[in-house]
Amino acid sequence: MTDYRKINNLTGWVVCFIATVVYVLTLEPTASFWDAGEFIACSYKLLVPHPPGAPFYLLVGRMFSMFASDASQVAWWVNLLSALCSSFTVLFLFWTITIFARKLLIKEGEAPTKGNILLVMGAGVVGALAYTFSDSAWFSAVEAEVYAMSSFFTAIVFWAMLRWEAKVGEAHSDKWLVLIAYLVGLSIGAHLLNLVTIPALAFIYYYRLYKPNLTGGIIAFAISAVIVVAILWGIIPGLPSLAGSVEVFFVNSLGMPFGSGLIIFVILVVAAISYGILYSIKHNKRVLNTALLSLVFVLIGYSSYMIIPIRSSYDPTIDENDPDDIMSVVSYLKREQYGDRPLLYGPQYNAQPVGQEEGDMRYVKGKDKYVEAGKKIEPVYDDKDLTLLPRIYSDAPQHIDEYKKWIDLREGQMPTFGQNLSFLMNYQLGHMYWRYFLWNFVGRESDVQNSGVVWFVDEPGLPDQIANSKARNNFFALPLIVGILGLIWQIRKDEKNAFIVGLLFFFTGMAIALYLNQPPSEPRERDYTFAGSYYAFSIWIGLGVVAIAGLLEKVLRNDGARAAVATLLCLLVPGIMAAEGWDDHDRSKRYQSVDSARNLLDSVAPNGILFTNGDNDTFPLWYVQEVEGYRTDVRVAVLSYLNTDWYVEQMMRPSYKSAPWPLTLGIENYRQGTNDYLPYDEKPQVASGIDLKQFVDLVKQNHPALQVQYGAGTTLMTFPTKNFVLNVDKAKVDQMNFIPADKEDEIVDQMKWVVNKGMLEKKHLVMLDLLATNNWERPVYFSTTVNSADFIGLSEYFQLDGLAYRVVPVKTEAKDAQGFLEIPGYLNKEVMYTNLMKEFQFRNFDDPGIFYDENYFRFTANARDKFGKLAAAYLAEGNKARAKELVDYCFKVMPLETVPHDYYTPQFIKIYAGLGEEQKAKQLLDDMAKKSSEALNYYLAKGALFDMEIQTNLLMMQQLIYAAQDLGMQERAAELERQFTQYLQTMRR
Repeated sequence: MTDYRKINNLTGWVVCFIATVVYVLTLEPTASFWDAGEFIACSYKLLVPHPPGAPFYLLVGRMFSMFASDASQVAWWVNLLSALCSSFTVLFLFWTITIFARKLLIKEGEAPTKGNILLVMGAGVVGALAYTFSDSAWFSAVEAEVYAMSSFFTAIVFWAMLRWEAKVGEAHSDKWLVLIAYLVGLSIGAHLLNLVTIPALAFIYYYRLYKPNLTGGIIAFAISAVIVVAILWGIIPGLPSLAGSVEVFFVNSLGMPFGSGLIIFVILVVAAISYGILYSIKHNKRVLNTALLSLVFVLIGYSSYMIIPIRSSYDPTIDENDPDDIMSVVSYLKREQYGDRPLLYGPQYNAQPVGQEEGDMRYVKGKDKYVEAGKKIEPVYDDKDLTLLPRIYSDAPQHIDEYKKWIDLREGQMPTFGQNLSFLMNYQLGHMYWRYFLWNFVGRESDVQNSGVVWFVDEPGLPDQIANSKARNNFFALPLIVGILGLIWQIRKDEKNAFIVGLLFFFTGMAIALYLNQPPSEPRERDYTFAGSYYAFSIWIGLGVVAIAGLLEKVLRNDGARAAVATLLCLLVPGIMAAEGWDDHDRSKRYQSVDSARNLLDSVAPNGILFTNGDNDTFPLWYVQEVEGYRTDVRVAVLSYLNTDWYVEQMMRPSYKSAPWPLTLGIENYRQGTNDYLPYDEKPQVASGIDLKQFVDLVKQNHPALQVQYGAGTTLMTFPTKNFVLNVDKAKVDQMNFIPADKEDEIVDQMKWVVNKGMLEKKHLVMLDLLATNNWERPVYFSTTVNSADFIGLSEYFQLDGLAYRVVPVKTEAKDAQGFLEIPGYLNKEVMYTNLMKEFQFRNFDDPGIFYDENYFRFTANARDKFGKLAAAYLAEGNKARAKELVDYCFKVMPLETVPHDYYTPQFIKIYAGLGEEQKAKQLLDDMAKKSSEALNYYLAKGALFDMEIQTNLLMMQQLIYAAQDLGMQERAAELERQFTQYLQTMRR
């Protein structure tokens, strides 16, 4: 036994070391796209990230960041936290597999033979390494995200329960249950996914202490469900909600100071639990004692959430939702800003409310008491519009279009229950779970969103970009086959534990898909959500080694030889997974997310205000400002957040070198429930236009002239005209000297523009307030990635300084050329030239060994477009030297061999021709035509899920037609036009 334990421990640590080396070698050196930049910044300074937060992750991340020798190393160290969490997940997976494998091979009380030990270790090594190299686990292991830590908690909790199972009957064995409770509490501060392991843990407990039968199984499952619900809804939001109610009563009704109700609530909870523990000891109630101690340790683990209101109360620079009191903390924990999705029963997408009902009163902290902020209003629907398992629930126009790709939605008809089930099975389970599962254990087509599964051999007619993609991984289904063998073998030999692993597999996979009720489109792939089920399947991959050894029993009689052969054969599984996955998971030389952030900030003049769009053009900016201290004079404003009062209030505070925003309206004009939206209500008196400053003043006064009644007792402010006027202080503009010399004569006395909207959102009101009050003191910019719908009609007053548009008092008439490919406003040529050629960085895009996914290529397309536009501008004025310099540098730092063609690339055909390099122009046209044709053939055969790729390539082909015409290649243009027409007709069928 001692030898087995030593071998088991040593082999586990060796496997953990291998995983650590793999993850460290492939670790991203800086902040990647999506949430990583936010989490690194918030870890480094203990800031407040998006709800529901991850305070325990932030605390540990902060500890890791302290090892950094300088600020540029912080990201690597916080990324290392994910790598170590993942490698320790592999360690506990190894030990979990060896526990199950030993149960299959060695009867309790018997000493293992050398052959059995070898086979058990082989099972653990194969299963653990298969998980190490699985797509989703590896992806999460090399970036700063919470999912690696979440997987670690899943692994250690499941292993700890198996350790308890082995220790039952010994003194103090229940300490393992208390440890598990503490780990569950800690896991809440990383991610809630760990809670779904509880049903599997409950059955380990049930099978160990009770003789199993159907009734007992149902009771065990019901108790586990109660525990999950108690934690998920009772403890996490429930206790703070109850505490909030007590706080409001003591402060508002009894006149006591803020916090008094909380103190009394905590005292009562502590007293009640203490009494229960003392009672259980006095009356020898072991189960009650263990349960109460477990509750205490869940609460101790959960107490990491105290960091959220503590840090928020200091008004940090990132303070999402401003959860600095108990009422706002409850909203933060409930993720109220994201809205609700129906789960088991609810309305269909086209259900019309027949009424509304009021929920609980909402409170906000006032001067000396909590102030009522109105009751939450919930729509009420007719019973005929409600259904079980409402899966087709979103009425967003883009979602309705996506639903139609999966089911036959008819205008004016309610989806049937069968259609809801069909969408559940085909999309939510099939596309959004099983596809991801097969990516990990069969193979993945590419990194393009919605890409499918590679089964054994490549299909014919693959475009080069797909066939040669580093993300195209083919495991020949070996991990799946070995895992299924392991599953079957465990069912045959040890059905109880097979059921337990099956529960873990189901609840960390399909059950999560059922609970999430995902809409029909997502901004990115969500495979990382289901890593727990890939973990469970890896157990079966490990047990597949035992199964293969069992199948070889008649061929190889020697236990040791059989174990060695089975292990070596099955090592092909992690071997091929590592070989196929290394090139697309190696991020060790990727810097573009941070480079793109610096490039965008460098596009902004000193002390500027920059409006950004979403995660990928915001979170990297937060990272470089908060961690590296880069361009902290620029105030980054996320447009979607500007619809909230807490974010507007943050803009009213200083931030590092950035002064508060110059605004006329006070925070009382932006409070939630006030000016959330302003409908258009035309007033003939100002139909021709209204002075912007006058409009803002009227809003500040809450002037009756702008008020309108909507429904019973609801008064809204409106905007009375779509035509706005802003008087320009030309002397001030001249003094600021931000208009190019060749445009100084075009400075206008008045800016006049049309806000072509039926409703202004709060964010639009803030933008108008800023323009009215600023008087050109602060440069105001829009990122070029911002949706043009949020330009509020200002695009004719844009000046492009790089990757951002500056609002200037120079009007440029909109062009009628080829749609959205034309930029609004005009180019500030010399500033752009300096930025593109000297300031901006494009590190390692010329390295063919580095993998970049489509998120990176969106940013390179944007940058390449700016090179092309500036080169064309210089070419138009006869400066061929500058134009050539720009084109050559563009394709040097972002060569076509490593950064493929995009819909902005065709403009370079005309530029090459203008430079006299017609051969290059024709070569580029031919290459793009070939690649577009290949891509269209491929994606049209795939179907509607690839509409974006189809439309992009059609747009590229359309640009090629124009380019061929410009080159005088009329026959080539006609040929391309015929192809374009055929593809367009195919798409419309």
